[in-house]
Amino acid sequence: MPISSQSGRNRESGQTTHQPLNIQSMKDPMKYTDTTTSPPLLWLRFGPFGEHTTNASWVAVQELQKLGLGDEVDLYVYEIPVEYQKVLDLIPSLWKRHNPQLFIHVGVSGMATTVTLEKCGHNQGYKGLDNRCYCPDNHCCVQGGPDCLESIIDMDVVCNKITDPQLDVVISVSKDAGRYLCDFTYYTSLHLSHGKSAFIHVPPLGKPYTAEQLGRALQTIIGVMLGVLERPNAKMNCQMGH
Repeated sequence: MPISSQSGRNRESGQTTHQPLNIQSMKDPMKYTDTTTSPPLLWLRFGPFGEHTTNASWVAVQELQKLGLGDEVDLYVYEIPVEYQKVLDLIPSLWKRHNPQLFIHVGVSGMATTVTLEKCGHNQGYKGLDNRCYCPDNHCCVQGGPDCLESIIDMDVVCNKITDPQLDVVISVSKDAGRYLCDFTYYTSLHLSHGKSAFIHVPPLGKPYTAEQLGRALQTIIGVMLGVLERPNAKMNCQMGH
C-alpha cells in the first residue's frame, strides 16, 4: 500500500461526524513489509507548505509506522512536494512501480478540527499557487475528465464502522477536499487508480489532537478501509451534485 502526505486546505461542506520535488527517498522509500503476496499499500504524505513548516500529516504517518498495520500489509511511504506538476509526474510513476491494492493520501488542513475522510476529488477550479508559485493554465487536473470522481471506498460506511472506545478523536466525512493540492492529488490518483484511492485530512498538531492520537486514528481508519475495500458495484462518477 502506498501512502502520501501533503499540506492543503479543506472546505468541509456537508459533513457527517463520528464521535469518540523531492519525493523523499524516491529510490529508497520507507518500506514496512512482510512475506505476504497480497498487493501492497502505497501511502503518500505531503511536505512542508506555507505556515505548515511541520506537516501534521507526516508526523501522523510516522506515528502510524510505529503502531503498524498488521502482518499482512506491505506498506510503502513517500512524501510528495506541494507542486502540481510533481503530482502529475509522480502519481503515475508510483502506480506503475507498485500497482497497489490501495493508494492512500494524508494531508493537513488548517481549517479542519476533525480527522476527515474525503469522499471525492474534483477536476476543476485549481487557481491557488503551489510552492513554485504555479497553477495549471486550464485550472483542471485531467482535460475532459469528469467533474468529480468518488473513491470506491464508502467513506460514510468507514466512519460509521469506527467504534473503538479508546479512539478519542472525532472522525468526519467531507465531499470537498479544498480545490488545492490535496484535492488535485486525490482526483489525479482516483482517475489513475479507477477509484482505488483514499484521502484523509488531519488538523494541525495540537488543534486539538496529539501526534499519538492522529497515528491511532490513521491505524483504525486504514484497518476499516481495507475491510470495506471490495465494495461491489462501486461507482466512480460522483453523484453528489456539487
